[in-house]
Amino acid sequence: MARTNSGEQMGLDLGDAALNDFIAEGMTRVESTLQDSLSTGESFLTDKVQHLALAGGKRFRPMFALLASRYGSTPETAAQTVVNAAVVVELTHLATLYHDDVMDEADRRRGSESANARWDNSVAILAGDFIFAVASSIMADLGPETVRHFAETFGELVTGQMRETVGCPEGEDPVDHYMTVIQEKTGVLIASAGFLGSMHGGAPVEQRDALFRFGRHLGQVFQIVDDIIDVWSDPEESGKTPGTDLREGVFTLPVLYAMREQTPGGERLRDILTGPVTDDALVDEALTLIRASDGRERSLADVERYRDLGEAELALLPENPVTTALRRLMNYSLARLG
Repeated sequence: MARTNSGEQMGLDLGDAALNDFIAEGMTRVESTLQDSLSTGESFLTDKVQHLALAGGKRFRPMFALLASRYGSTPETAAQTVVNAAVVVELTHLATLYHDDVMDEADRRRGSESANARWDNSVAILAGDFIFAVASSIMADLGPETVRHFAETFGELVTGQMRETVGCPEGEDPVDHYMTVIQEKTGVLIASAGFLGSMHGGAPVEQRDALFRFGRHLGQVFQIVDDIIDVWSDPEESGKTPGTDLREGVFTLPVLYAMREQTPGGERLRDILTGPVTDDALVDEALTLIRASDGRERSLADVERYRDLGEAELALLPENPVTTALRRLMNYSLARLG
């Protein structure tokens, strides 16, 4: 299955040759539909809205949508409605990246110059808006139930972004606040991929709902693992620079756990992290303090809790190669920790 954006490209064997072929063929069609949808319009616009799509990405959400579709009818190839639903989710994800980069003042995305750095903030925002318009056009042909579901999804996604931007209210637990943010910002779009894929594949309602809830838990697992990688990763292996979130003023789960420790290290960390940290020496000191804390262990305990919740949803689904593949998705995320 050595094709673009297949499970194996993510370092994941789905465990079933027929399923591997199904996903490889489906992802080829997703990629083609995605690129075609972004290539229509004025040339001054299309080069900008294609910028991040051409930079690549794992395309994890559409892959999950294709897998979820197999709980309905199981043709040898995915129905075009399933492919279109998968593309809507990926387009929405891409649009949010443009807006996130503006809000974070990011210079790089997927190994390339971010749109706001290459052009400017206004162009990046408008490019994201146009991608939402493209997603809406495709969605309109998928029916009112899809539109209603996605309106709720998008509302929750924006709520999460606003919650993060406003910050944790005084008196609220910062860890609880952060968990809610990542469920709204990350989990809900993965959940929507599972729901829409299964709905357009013809799966029963109870299975759609189980896949939606599984997607939420899977999103929590993925995000917390990313949080750990941001602090403990080897840049040569991960391609990430440790402390990127600290430099952007984002305090992720292991950082929050380290900051709440009533120790000299915790006190010093709270002194350093009063906001974004741009001084390299302070970033290195903060990373040393976080690594000496129990932030990793407590974050891993949360990962295991969400994995257990995900397993409980999988237990409601038929035991078949697709369910096995979904378990592999969760394990794949943990394997990234090395």
